[in-house]
Amino acid sequence: MATSLWTGARRHPVVWYVLAGAVTTGAQELLFLAARPVLGSVAANIVALAITTVANTEFQRRVTFAGHRASRLRLHLQSALTFLFYAGYGSVALMSLEAIIRSPSATLEAVALAVASIVGGTLRFAILRWWVFTSR
Repeated sequence: MATSLWTGARRHPVVWYVLAGAVTTGAQELLFLAARPVLGSVAANIVALAITTVANTEFQRRVTFAGHRASRLRLHLQSALTFLFYAGYGSVALMSLEAIIRSPSATLEAVALAVASIVGGTLRFAILRWWVFTSR
């Protein structure tokens, strides 16, 4: 059974993408919570994203989309755009939360970032699958 699960996962990049996304989001949350008291919410989110985006992109290249070709320029462009998207998107989510709730807790901010990450991750998978790691 384990062999068939492994084989199935290798054939379906969405399995690896979701797994990497869950691990990355968890790491991002921990880094965010650790840096938040020192840097504030928005800066802590940007630092956490900078670290986790690099790791996640490399995992996607080596595992999720292994065997698919991607130009170096396209891969670096995708990484930069991913970082900018999530930094902007997460900052807007945090500022919107603060506009609704005067002093949101660290936990509430982390949950808002996790939800934003799930929504953004869905869009990122589509971009990775059909633009960056093409089958051509």
